[in-house]
Amino acid sequence: MKSATQARRATLGGLAVGLALAGVLFWGVHARSQTPAAAPPARPAVDIYAHTGPNQLSPAVAGDPVRVYVPNLRSDAVYVIDPATMQVVQRFKVGLSPQHIVPSWDLKTLWVTNNAEGSTHGSLTPIDARTGQAGAPVPVDDPYNMYFTPDGKSAIVVAEARKRLDFRDPHTMALQFSLDVPGCPGINHAEFAADGRYAIFTCEFSGALAKIDLVSHKVLGYLQLKMPATRLREKPRAARAGQTWEPGATEVCTATHGMPQDIRSSPDGTRFFVADMHADGVHVIDPAAFKQVGYIVTGLGAHGLYPSRDGKRLYVANRGSHQIHGPRHGEGGVTVIDFATEKVVARWPVPGGGSPDMGNVSADGKWLWLSGRYDDVVYRFDTASGAVTQIAVGQEPHGLTVWPQPGRYSLGHTGNMR
Repeated sequence: MKSATQARRATLGGLAVGLALAGVLFWGVHARSQTPAAAPPARPAVDIYAHTGPNQLSPAVAGDPVRVYVPNLRSDAVYVIDPATMQVVQRFKVGLSPQHIVPSWDLKTLWVTNNAEGSTHGSLTPIDARTGQAGAPVPVDDPYNMYFTPDGKSAIVVAEARKRLDFRDPHTMALQFSLDVPGCPGINHAEFAADGRYAIFTCEFSGALAKIDLVSHKVLGYLQLKMPATRLREKPRAARAGQTWEPGATEVCTATHGMPQDIRSSPDGTRFFVADMHADGVHVIDPAAFKQVGYIVTGLGAHGLYPSRDGKRLYVANRGSHQIHGPRHGEGGVTVIDFATEKVVARWPVPGGGSPDMGNVSADGKWLWLSGRYDDVVYRFDTASGAVTQIAVGQEPHGLTVWPQPGRYSLGHTGNMR
């Protein structure tokens, strides 16, 4: 229980002590302890999103233009959107197969990860966050995704096809050392422990997770995710005409393993949530014990995960298909999970169908921006109502980022801020 609550309860005698102990036991069994109605809201002892609230912008990003940067995988280009006008205001070519726009640890550079699918011509394109101008690409092997160690001393290039993590100088991208992760085919997205001592990466092609010790730089182990007995049935568009976007017919889950994608932490660091495209939901993980403790159905092709600016909710982008290359106008939408109860509290459809994928939340928390992977658009969801606006962009938009974002530093991806 929280210290303020304990102080008040201590005056109530033995009965209050018993109730406090019961609350602790309930916490250990499953969810979050409940605060008495008369008490003020208790703050968690750990809150990893404490510095990423609405408009908590670092002085380092003062003056940076408010923009949405969109990497278009098949166009080999970045489109830049001005949210004030909802127009594409800039386009520039980058390297081959740009996957994500990654804010640097020091918040000064936005790196485009061009992993050059199927070739050895990968590169990182730097974008000056202050001017929005792109610089010369830096040759880097297979940069599918990129993160930064919590101390800012290394960039971690996720070499997906190589089953490898390359630790590099965060400014020059010179190689420091590499860590092979042989049991993690399709190593992909990551989340970090609250104390920064380890990270957990998703293994897209084996349905597993890999836990990495960031102090001794070694693989601590792997966790095979459990698939549900049933999953959502992917229906043709004609069969969905006039239907509301709700979990519908199910089918026996014949997938031999999952396809885990994004992974994010609860505010207190005690739970990690893992989106799984094959399972149509989110696995709940105890990161310290490294075991699966729950599962939440969200929608067809669960993919991207983003905390709300107040740290109370988790937005789940459901891509609308079990396939890596899915159809246009699929059963995509956004599901909203309450962190405290681990329950779905809202579902936002894309009218006419869509494919929400990767993105982030605006600095003020009012908008959730997501790429429409199969539909060549970007979606802007109103986080109060779920209403959607669409903007046409290039071919196969992927890991877009909104900039600037609140936070003291970036751990990478499309803005995993702390």
